[in-house]
Formats: sequence, structure tokens, C-alpha cells
Amino acid sequence: MAETYTVPEGTRRARVDKLLAAAFREHSRTAWQRALDAGLVSVGGKAVGRDDTLQGGDVVSYAFPATQASTLKPVKIPLDVLFEDKHLLAINKPAGMVVHPGAATGEDTLVHALLAHCKGSLSGVGGIERPGIVHRLDRETSGLILVAKNDKAHRGLAEQFSGRTVQKEYLALVSGVPELLSGSLRKPIGRHPRHRHKMAAFEEGQGGRDAHTDWEVVESFGRIAALVRCTIHTGRTHQIRVHLKALGHVLLGDAIYGWKPDPRLSSQPARVMLHAEHLVVEHPVTHKPLDLRAAPPKDFAKLVKELRKAAKR
Repeated sequence: MAETYTVPEGTRRARVDKLLAAAFREHSRTAWQRALDAGLVSVGGKAVGRDDTLQGGDVVSYAFPATQASTLKPVKIPLDVLFEDKHLLAINKPAGMVVHPGAATGEDTLVHALLAHCKGSLSGVGGIERPGIVHRLDRETSGLILVAKNDKAHRGLAEQFSGRTVQKEYLALVSGVPELLSGSLRKPIGRHPRHRHKMAAFEEGQGGRDAHTDWEVVESFGRIAALVRCTIHTGRTHQIRVHLKALGHVLLGDAIYGWKPDPRLSSQPARVMLHAEHLVVEHPVTHKPLDLRAAPPKDFAKLVKELRKAAKR
């Protein structure tokens, strides 16, 4: 059903999509462009396009195209939901789960699981019935990930992540123990020049994109390993793994970046020992602070106990 909007008198002439997106913060500019392309926005009974302009006093009639059903199949997979309302939810993702479906993935991704979990509550992100994921975790990384259920929440979260106002803390188990108790790494990160499946840390001005990680030792296990808390201020691919390697301490289980099995341990980690533990963000709709925590999974906690025992031998 079409609704109407009168552009306030005195408003300067501007493109239709830009002016309407500014007037209705709950709808993205892209959403307005979809409505315009579908011929659902008109002035004086005449449909307007995204390149047309509006000015003060214009009466706009508008509607939005129906949300398209996702082409992906919803799959019922148990999820550890830490927070949920009609706008977004926070998931404690298990290690081994891929976030987005791709050519080499099956129907066991987080997106497949979310389509089943949120059935009937997704109003569409980008015009399609799908969850809006604005940040990622690697397959082997466990922990907190935020998911938007609608365009407004998706846009609000995306703005916070791109604006670097989100507090993101990870727990990592690293080989060896840093000489200092804490520090800050500011090394640009980019694609490895020879091994394209890897990332690398560069010196300033020699390549890569800026990357900033603060770290502190939470617990040390003799000289074998350490539990390190990392706060990341940027979101580069493999950022913590690459920065801690540059510090001289590869994550346990991270064979890609040089970890090798340690004979001092009775069992070796089966994955990269990295967990997204803590996330502080402003709710994109209510604007209330969300302070979210995800306890480390069993394999992480089990290895910590094993390291404590190994340090006493």
C-alpha cells in the first residue's frame, strides 16, 4: 500500500534517492533506489527515477517492492544465541562453521542456520530475505558474531564497524611467552607476496593496509605458551594471527603461519586457538549499549587446563 510524504518547504532541490534516504533513516539509499527502479515512487501521479530531483513542497507517493525469498535452503542447525530481538541477534559461533556459503561449502553454514532460525522475522536485507552479517569470523575461529534482521539494523551496525566504534576483544593461545605483559602493534597487513592464501605484516610505507592490535598477557604457562587478550581496532583478514606472528608468537594450531606440534603437550590443538570473546556495540535501533560476552568453547578451555599441567612438569 502506497504512503505519502511531503517534502518540507525550504528544502533545497536534491536527487530523489538522496533526499528520501535522509528523510527516512530506517530505509537505506539502496532500498529507495530499488523502489525507484520498480516504479513505486511518484510525484503528481508520475513515476520518478533515481536521477530525478525533489524540492520543498513536492508530495511523494511511495511503496517498496516485496522482499524476495532467499534462494538458499534454510537448515535447522542448533545455534547458541546470546542475544536476540526483532532487529538483530548475537551468536556464539562454533569453531569449524563457515559463515557465508560459497562454491566449496555445503548447506551447513551460519547463513543456512540463520535462515531457519529467523524464519518469518527477516524483513529483508538488500531486498532479499537474508540475514545481514557485517563482520566475519574465520571457519576455525569461535565466538561472537552479530547479525542484522533488517536494512536499518544492518546499516547501523555497518556504520559502527566501518567507523571503528565497536569494541572487539579476542582470546588467543600463543606459542611461547611475550617478554612484555602488554603492547600495541601497528603494522599494515596485506596479501603475502608469494603465498596468496596467507596475509603478511609490512613495514610502514611498504604495502598493506593499516592495522592496529592491542594485546595483553592474561596467563602464562611456563615458557610453553600464553593466553593473550587482543583488542582489535581494525578488521583486517587474519589480523590477530599475523600480528602475533610478527611479535614472534604464532597461535597454537595455526599451521598456516608456522605453528608446529609441541611434544610437551599430551594432545595437540585441532584448530587455530582463537576465540571472539567480548563485543561492545550500540544497538543500531534503540541506541542502548550492548555488552556481549561468549565463554570460550570446550576445546579452548580443555587446552588451557592441559597447558597448566604441562607447565608444572
